[in-house]
Amino acid sequence: MTKEDFYRSLQSSFEAVLKQHGVGDEAVEVTCRALSPEEAIGTPVRRDFPILTGKDVMIQARFRSSLGQAFTEAPLTFQGSLSEVLAADLAGDPHARGLYIAVLNAAAKELGLCGDTVHCRTQGPELCAGDMLSYLRTHYPDKRRVALVGYQPALLEMLSKSEYGVRVLDLNPANVGQIRFGVTVEDGIRDYRSAVLEYADLVLCTGSTICNGTITDYLDLPVEVVFFGTTISGAAALLGLKRACFADRYA
Repeated sequence: MTKEDFYRSLQSSFEAVLKQHGVGDEAVEVTCRALSPEEAIGTPVRRDFPILTGKDVMIQARFRSSLGQAFTEAPLTFQGSLSEVLAADLAGDPHARGLYIAVLNAAAKELGLCGDTVHCRTQGPELCAGDMLSYLRTHYPDKRRVALVGYQPALLEMLSKSEYGVRVLDLNPANVGQIRFGVTVEDGIRDYRSAVLEYADLVLCTGSTICNGTITDYLDLPVEVVFFGTTISGAAALLGLKRACFADRYA
């Protein structure tokens, strides 16, 4: 599936859901802004989360009474109507894409289609890692080799100490080549084939791939893929993608 095909499918699905719920022609005001690192994740003990150290920013949208977030390298501040958001060029404009995903998440939350649309804070990421290990043991007891796509330190440390073998991929040059928890961070493009297609029997993939445009690399693979995090919450619900996130437990 091409990037253009994926985003067209997402837009069609979202518009159909809005129409089903009678929202399509409603003049709804949407606001969106970038969050400070402290607003996004609080004050966790470890300071190497991408939200704190990377170039990407968490943006937050409000739709009616619900919030939705998206982790993106192209943040913007926006206040306007839902119809303006729906007209976005998702494939070609990363700023519009981040806005759209945040609004989609807020709307999907408001319509009862998904939960976990706001990132866990402070101790939440550490507790989430424990929840993820329980989830993997319950749902994938026979898997043994995990490709972690996206450097998420709590998840990587958990996996490195578990019964699962792990390789980790990232797109941030500052992380690639570094040894973290005994695991070398590999290049998300150069090492994709060896880590994902040749090594892994399970891929644990950051949902922020939906904002950076690489999500199509992790669709329709011969290996099981589970997306994690808040960014892909609405899209996962609309498109039937497997997702694991526990943020609402630590709101």
